[in-house]
Amino acid sequence: MLKSMTAFARQSCSTDSGTLTWELRSVNHRYLEPHFRLPDTFRETESLLRESLRKYLARGKIECSLKWQTTQSPKDGLQLNQETLQSLQKTTTALTGMFGQTAPVDIMAILNWPGVIDSEPGNRKQLLDDARNSFEQALQTLIANREREGSQLAPLFEQRLVSIDGIVSSVRKMLPTILEKQSNNIRHRFEDANVELDTNRLEQELVLLAQKSDVAEELDRLDAHVVEVRSVLEKAEPVGRRLDFLMQELNREANTLSSKSIVTDTTKAAVELKVLIEQIREQVQNVE
Repeated sequence: MLKSMTAFARQSCSTDSGTLTWELRSVNHRYLEPHFRLPDTFRETESLLRESLRKYLARGKIECSLKWQTTQSPKDGLQLNQETLQSLQKTTTALTGMFGQTAPVDIMAILNWPGVIDSEPGNRKQLLDDARNSFEQALQTLIANREREGSQLAPLFEQRLVSIDGIVSSVRKMLPTILEKQSNNIRHRFEDANVELDTNRLEQELVLLAQKSDVAEELDRLDAHVVEVRSVLEKAEPVGRRLDFLMQELNREANTLSSKSIVTDTTKAAVELKVLIEQIREQVQNVE
């Protein structure tokens, strides 16, 4: 199933101490590049959140933002994190023992230390669990949205693949007629020049013409690449990089077809092929 790398998800969770709101934005990127914006209270959960993200996503730039709106009233006063305070006290005591008391402890600096003031009342562990669970829900919504966007790309790919099949089939049917027509043109040139027809020279010209116009191998490879693209589109795992490679191969064969063209019909066909391939390639950039 195709998955787009462009999607958005929003998930809110109400707790006893306030409201958690996750916003996840995903855009196309060559690799997986997550960015988290978290309040200090939830910073310790970032590593676990990144692990969850890597479990489900393979590519894309993901912006993950958490907003925390507490229901704590100002009259309730500040909630201090005793564990952080004790850790700071031990560190300060150790440094004083090593260097002596150089200056009085700045209480306001301690209050400004990250994590000293708890902005959330109640059970801290439960709040962090709620944040992770809410993130998982938002992530699943994002994945569903990426899948829905991807499902809309599949018909666009198929339409253009059908057009490529039609052009390749048309060129293949034209080849015998093109070669016969060019052979006649060579004979007419000899006749118009009023020179004696050299059978050996004519055969050499016809062989060169056949070699130049022989694009059967390129047409076969175009067919094979189209079959492979359809096969890749059916795979469950991320396929964006594989599709991007196949677009390069398709474009290579279209360029070769153009360079071997000896009539305007095949030149036009090669141009149409490159247009279709480029249209697919532009959409492939959004595929995970």
